[in-house]
Order: sequence, then structure tokens, then C-alpha cells
Amino acid sequence: MDPMDQDFVHPLKLFDLAKSQKRFLYTSAPMVRYSKLAFRQTVFEYGTDLCWTPMVLAKEFNRNRFARDSDFTISTNGPQPPTIVQFGANVPLELARASSLVAPFASGVDLNCGCPQSWACAETLGAALMEKRELVRDMVIETREHLRRDGWGVGKEKDIDSSKGRSVSVKIRVHKDLRKTMDFITTVLGPDQDRHIDFLTIHPRTRSTPSSTPINVESLEILTSTFGDKVPILVSGDVFTLNTLPFTSHLVPSQDPQQQQHNLIKIPKLAGLMSARAILANPALYAGYDACPWSAVETFMNNVAKAPLPFKLVLHHLSEMCAPGMGPNKNALLSKPERAAMLACSNMVDLIDFLDEKRAQVLQQEEAAQDNGCWRDGQCF
Repeated sequence: MDPMDQDFVHPLKLFDLAKSQKRFLYTSAPMVRYSKLAFRQTVFEYGTDLCWTPMVLAKEFNRNRFARDSDFTISTNGPQPPTIVQFGANVPLELARASSLVAPFASGVDLNCGCPQSWACAETLGAALMEKRELVRDMVIETREHLRRDGWGVGKEKDIDSSKGRSVSVKIRVHKDLRKTMDFITTVLGPDQDRHIDFLTIHPRTRSTPSSTPINVESLEILTSTFGDKVPILVSGDVFTLNTLPFTSHLVPSQDPQQQQHNLIKIPKLAGLMSARAILANPALYAGYDACPWSAVETFMNNVAKAPLPFKLVLHHLSEMCAPGMGPNKNALLSKPERAAMLACSNMVDLIDFLDEKRAQVLQQEEAAQDNGCWRDGQCF
């Protein structure tokens, strides 16, 4: 199947669609190893609008065919979720060349300015770029120009309905001194009449802030209030369930009563959500599930059959999905001993047999609950 025969939806069109439906844009984060095709297809089937690949090193991607084959996979037969390819880069031409290579197969490209891992920062990648705002600006400008010369539509809203329209975006963290973050965004964003990026993702933690520390909602509110009218903004971090967000907005349909009691900060100019750890544990998060359903496990395994993953990676995914999730609902599909037994499977056949057996047990329990009259709307009371 020729990639140009596929319909690629411009990310900005997805932002507009979500806004017209009075909701946030729903996205899945770039996760090392995990954001592969089978997982992207799974979350897409459960309401995710836009998916990220894991971060790909642009330099290696440009020079190594093996890196291209292993780091970026697409579907030629079946759902091809709207996908953003995220790159790690620190040289404008490297990012531009890598972006040209993936442009026929993706909806856009994204520059990682948020990875806090020490190896990345030592190579002036990821969060280290938060101290290099002029370099980041030069990289997105060079990438946009390179794509334009190759015939791609990088005019942002002007190319929103074009089949060749592609986006260029950046994902960032924040500084301890928020004024530096505001200077960074101002530089990277460029002039209001012709901004350099299509949209921006903000992870409101600093490079040194652990994920166990809540995101800085105050910083997010300031940044979205300042820049939200100039560029669509996504938030990454602490998106555990749709009704337990650490902030409020007119786009939040309902919120847990306990959350409402916390006098949450209202962030009206935020356009979308990005989930990482929570959607890994519950791919059906955006479909309104507060814990992973068995149907998501089945969907994932069906996708793995068509877009294979290394067996150990499949086990890692399932161990996340079958354990208690990140939200307040700590129900798990498998008990801790059952998860240990699952991880002891040595091949895909044994794993499928194990899951089939556990699913059959669940169905029997559901049927028994229905017979006893305590089953309603998919839950036992």
C-alpha cells in the first residue's frame, strides 16, 4: 500500500474537531519502547485522537536503515492512527532530514525538549535543550523550510485540509524560574502572524522534578494564559483519569466530588491532554474507563498479532494493563500471583492460553453475578 494513498489528518484539524465537541484533544505520550504501532492502534480504538512514537534519535535514523526499520513502524493494512514522530536532535539539518524521511508516513514531527534522562542531557538532547532556545528555534525553522522544499504543506492552518499538510511541534518542560520558560516559548514560537510551530506540549515539571511530585498547575495556568491564544497547548503529566484531573476547565465534562472540594485552578486556554503512565496501564482511559477493561487486553493482543512486538515487551505491556492503574480505582484484572504466573510464560502460545483461561474465569463470574441479580451496566454491585 502506497503511504500517499492513506488519508493523513492534520493535527490542527483534530484540535478543531475536539474543540467543536467541547472536549480536550486526547493524546498518548512518547514512551520509550512502549509507544509502538500495536499499542498506538489499541489506544486509538479507545478514543485517543493523536499518538506519539517513542523518541527517535534523528542522527541514527538518518544514517542507519536498521534504526529506521526498528524505531518507526506504520500500518499498511488496518488502522493507522494519526501519528506524530518525536525526534531527539540538536542539529537543525539532522532534524530536518529525519523529518523528511517520515513525512510520507506520519501526520507531523515533534522535537523532544523534555526528556530528563542523564544520557540524553549529556548529549544536549531532551531537557538540556531548555537552555538552548535559539538552537531549538533554528531547528524547527530549518525543519519547516526543509519540508516546504520537499513539497509538504507546513502552513499550519492554511494547510489544515491539505493531504500533504504536516505539523512541526515541540514538547518541553519548565524551568524553576518560569520567566526563562516564557522567554523560551516566545523565542521558539516566533512572530504571531507566522509562528514557527503548530502546537506545543508542556510538561509542567522541571528537569529534576520526579514524576512522583504533582505537576506545577500554577505554572501551567500562567503559561496557557500567556500563550494559549497564540498556539494550541497540550499538558503532559498527571492525566490519570478524565474525572480526576488536577485542574478544572470548561472542557472537563464532570469531575470527582473530592476533586471539586480542592478548589482546583481553572485553565480555560488549555486545548488537550497527553497521558503516559496512566494510558500505559489503561489504554481505554479516554473512553471513560477508570480501570483497564479486559476488552482492551484483547484488542491489544489482536493488534500484536498483526503488528508483532518482542515477546518480553508484550509481557511488559500486559503486566501494566493487568495491574492496578494510576487512578483512584485500584481494581486489577489479575492478582499479584496471577501476574507473576503470566510473566513466567515463555512463549506467545502459552501466554495466549493463560489469558484465555483467565478471561473464561471472568466470564463465568460475570454470568454468576448476573444470575444473582447483582450485575448492572458491566459492574457487580
